[in-house]
Amino acid sequence: MTTATAPQDAITLLTAQHEEARAMFEQFENMTDRAKVSKKKLADKICNALIMHTTIEEEILYPAIREATKETEELVDEAVVEHASAKDLIAQIQEMDPGDDLYDAKVKVLGEMVEHHVEEEEKEMFPKMRELKLDLEALGQELAARAAELQ
Repeated sequence: MTTATAPQDAITLLTAQHEEARAMFEQFENMTDRAKVSKKKLADKICNALIMHTTIEEEILYPAIREATKETEELVDEAVVEHASAKDLIAQIQEMDPGDDLYDAKVKVLGEMVEHHVEEEEKEMFPKMRELKLDLEALGQELAARAAELQ
């Protein structure tokens, strides 16, 4: 996932990463079974992007939200559990080859899990962040800097 050089607030940055993930999953879905090398490259790209994304959220975003209010505890806890499930599936996918049984199914399920997670963040967590008046510009800079380090 790329991060533009222009400063972005946290929500803009994370939403752009979400869109990029959606596009990659869609691209994967449209690949033929014969495109094994391309599938592996794209699946690895998806996995690496998600590892970076979950890391910056867990290290920077979630602690900032928790610090702001106790109200969001359940929301953040759920997000952390969803990340753990995704990371488990990512690890399985990274150990596999596109010809292996269940490879495509695991990438598809990962995409569905990510879609569910993204929807909750965009519909519940992001509005809450605005409501809490978090410094979204500063958070965005911190997230972008950490993402760059991880890439």
